[in-house]
Amino acid sequence: MCNYALAYIIIEIKSVKMKLITKEIKNKLPKLYEQDGKGLNSIAYIKFFTPDSNWTWYVTEFDGKDLFFGLVDGFEKELGYFSLSELESVRGPLGLKIERDLHFVPTTLEELMK
Repeated sequence: MCNYALAYIIIEIKSVKMKLITKEIKNKLPKLYEQDGKGLNSIAYIKFFTPDSNWTWYVTEFDGKDLFFGLVDGFEKELGYFSLSELESVRGPLGLKIERDLHFVPTTLEELMK
């Protein structure tokens, strides 16, 4: 394969935009405060990550529009709110967009805190 064809394929792959959250996923996520009181037994259903850094966001709840609650693993691990619009606008150090881990299996926060 010539270099031009390979470069074209790479550009095409990079131009495909991953949808961070689909309608189907939105409908399955617990609403905000549904897991309130479960503490570390709360379940994270989605994992977002930056492919070019070590930041990871685990979603436990969603307001159905833009606001998530979950575990953020960046400089340290902490629970908090973050928004879909933020995740869609953030770029890693190499300019890469945040992705959803397509192979993530729902996991308790206790397991993720280890």
